[in-house]
Amino acid sequence: MAEIPPAARELLESDALAHLVTINPDGSPQVSIVWVGVEDDEIVCGHLPFHRKLRNIERDPRVSLSLEGSGLNRIGLREYLVVHGRGRIEEGGAPELLQRLAHAYLGPDVKFPPMDDPPPGYVLRITSERFGGVGPWAK
Repeated sequence: MAEIPPAARELLESDALAHLVTINPDGSPQVSIVWVGVEDDEIVCGHLPFHRKLRNIERDPRVSLSLEGSGLNRIGLREYLVVHGRGRIEEGGAPELLQRLAHAYLGPDVKFPPMDDPPPGYVLRITSERFGGVGPWAK
């Protein structure tokens, strides 16, 4: 496990949308936009249904995430973070995580998911292996 650099943690805990890449059964990439946060040095995201991305991770835990930052590097390129890691799926806890993440993505007073009795869903936990992209997290 690679420790999450402070600047990467700041971006992961912001309102930047993450592009989650998983591997389809035929080897092709599958991309989804997800909300992310950090818990216990793992990147987390919540999912109510068990969609393709979770089925892919169940079969092959290799994942990548990319997030666009707001800063520019010294030559004027927009900063972005790429995380390579491994995912594991936990049953339950998605509504609570999504509510917490909704405060960053939608605002402090929002109720999310917008239903009275959401299903328990799934929490995806990503253990980072390396960081790249353009920014202070890139080596």
